[in-house]
Parts: sequence; C-alpha cells; structure tokens
Amino acid sequence: MMAAVLCLLTVFGPISMDLYLPVLPALTDDLGASTSAAQLTVTACLLGLAAGQVVAGPLSDRFGRRRPLLVGVLAYIAASVLCALSPTIEALVAARLVQGLAGAVGIVIAQAAGRDLYSGARLLRYYSRLTVLAGLAAIVGPVIGGQLARLTDWRGAFGFLALVGAAILVASACVLRETLPPARRHTGGLVDSGRVFRRLLTDKVFLGAVLVTGFVNAALFAYLSGATFVLQGIYGLSPQGYSLAFGLNSLGFVTFGFLAGRISARWSVRGTLAVGQVMVVAGASGVLVTAVAHLPLPAIVVSLLTLVSGVAVTAPPATSLALENYPDVAGSASSLLGLARFAFGGLTAPLVGLAGAGTAVPLGIVTVAAALLSFAGYALLHRSTPAATNQEPERRLECPVSS
Repeated sequence: MMAAVLCLLTVFGPISMDLYLPVLPALTDDLGASTSAAQLTVTACLLGLAAGQVVAGPLSDRFGRRRPLLVGVLAYIAASVLCALSPTIEALVAARLVQGLAGAVGIVIAQAAGRDLYSGARLLRYYSRLTVLAGLAAIVGPVIGGQLARLTDWRGAFGFLALVGAAILVASACVLRETLPPARRHTGGLVDSGRVFRRLLTDKVFLGAVLVTGFVNAALFAYLSGATFVLQGIYGLSPQGYSLAFGLNSLGFVTFGFLAGRISARWSVRGTLAVGQVMVVAGASGVLVTAVAHLPLPAIVVSLLTLVSGVAVTAPPATSLALENYPDVAGSASSLLGLARFAFGGLTAPLVGLAGAGTAVPLGIVTVAAALLSFAGYALLHRSTPAATNQEPERRLECPVSS
C-alpha cells in the first residue's frame, strides 16, 4: 500500500496540466480573457512545478518525507479550491502558480522516497514504474477532463482536482510512513542547502544526467505545445483524431518507459540512456524532414511517436544515475532533476509557435536542437568513471504495476 501511494504522487504534474485543458476555451470566454492570458494559466502551473521542487527537495532532506508531503498536499487542495473560485484571470493565474508549487512536493517525494528504499536494479525498476504511471496520467487526464466538461464547467474541473488531492491526502496520512530516519536528515539551513547544491552540480555524472533530462524534456514539451497545431491545423485532424494520435504517443511513452527500466537493469544503464537519446534525435529529425518536405500524415505520426518513446527510454536510467550516489540528499537531487525537466520545457515550448500555426518547421528545429544538446550531458557523465552500485540493504516494496 505504501508503494502504491508513492507511485500515485507522480500524477500531480500531468493531471494538473492536462485535466482542465478541454475546458480552457470555456474558461477564456467566461472570464473575458484573451487566449494568451488564458494560456498563462498553463505557464504558471508549469513554473510552479519547476520552482516548487527546488524548495521541497531540501525541506524533505531536513524534515523527512512525510511532513512536507502532507503540508504540500494540503496546500494543493487549497490552491485547487482557489482556482475554482477565481473571479478574474489574474486571480486564476496566481492560484495556478500556487497549485504548481504545491503539486511539486509530491513529485519530489515520490523520487526521493524511492531512493530511500531502493538502490541498483530495484531502483531502476521503481523509476520505470513512475515513468509508466506519469504516462498513464497524461493519457487519462484529458479523457477525464473531456468527460467532466460534459457534466460541469471549468470551475468543476478544479473542484475535481481538489477532490483528487483530498483522496491522496487521506491515503498519505493513513498509509505513508517516514522513509528518511532522523539520523540521516540534514539539519542545516540555507547555507547547508547551498553546499549540497554545489556538491551535486560539481559531480559530472549528476550534472550530465540533469542536462540529458532537461534537454530531452525540452523536446517533449515542444511536442506537447506544438502537436495540436500541427496535427489539427496543418494535417486537418479532428479533435477525436488528435486524441487518437495523442493516445498512441502516450501508449508509446508508457510502453518504452516500462521496458527501459528492465533493459537498464539487465544490460547497461548508460547504454539504455544513449539508445533513448538516439531515438529522440531520430524522431525530431523526422519531424523536421516531414515539415520541410511536406510529407503525409503517417510520417509526422511515426516521427512524434519515436520522439516521445525515446524520452521515456531516457527517464529511468537518467533518474537512477542522478540519484544513485546521493541517498543522503535524495530530496535535493530530485529537486534539481525536476527543475531541469520543467524549466527547460517551459523555456522551449513557446518557441514552436514563432513562425505561426501554418508550419511545423519551428517544432522540428527546436526538437532537433534540444535532442542534439542532450548529448553534451551524456558526454559529461560518459567521461566519468561509473560508480559502484550502492549495496545498502533494501526494503522489498513494489509499485502496483505489472512486471
């Protein structure tokens, strides 16, 4: 049960981003906002998810995993209620920022608590299951949001998010025990946190894994930002057709994320990471070639599927490489990893629309550039001597996802 709750914490990010997107047009009309102002509600949540992890990680290393998590989930519930009650678009943007900050706590705790409990091959399998569940949440979120739109308005969608938070709060309070004993906690303040961050960022393996994660997720967020305009605006897919294409890519993400954990454990962590990066480059290159040569729909669908699946392949090995050697500061390490994931993505996502909605060339250029830059991170960690696997005793917990 405890492992199930830890795995459920990964839904905060994708469900907060995806569930209310089907009601975004109605929200825009109801609040009398411009399209760009309404899109700021997405950006605010994304920035909150990035910044919140930098705060939550060190706090969880200092106070343990359970207390910061419970406070964060409570704040998430309150922020979701504020979103539902927002009278203006400005108030909603502010509430969404707080919602992202609070939701970030669950993402950090899920990764850090896993490092408290596992190492080696079991740690890789754990992170592959987090990747799978995040992908499933990305699939289910828009579907639930679409069904909610038939029953309620945008305020009801945020009310549903508050109920999700309340369910996770009850489960966490009843089931989740502390995974970081007091003897292993950091007792320093900001100065100590600064030293920890410097320690992490001067480690080539950690920094390389962070850069790989940041750049491949920059390509992923570019896809999320631009795919709807490409598939519907350029190729003329209906909303239902777009949902099918999105579902196919999410299925690829789930499948390859699951396989990556098993392959990393049995073959090579760094080798699996490199395979994922090559897949991202291949998919991004396909997007660019398709855009320039005006190739038919199957070419863009296969290219996007390859790109998204490649990102999923990189997730378990990159996360394991980043956290494996830092059981004492797993929260801080997780926070920097999460910051790179969301910050890099948030910075690149707007670039895909620079040339307007009538061309996919910017999407191809951005994804190719991000994919190629990820190899700078791989070069850093590849030049470092692989660390010996941590052989500390582990508790035998399993996430409830079939092996």
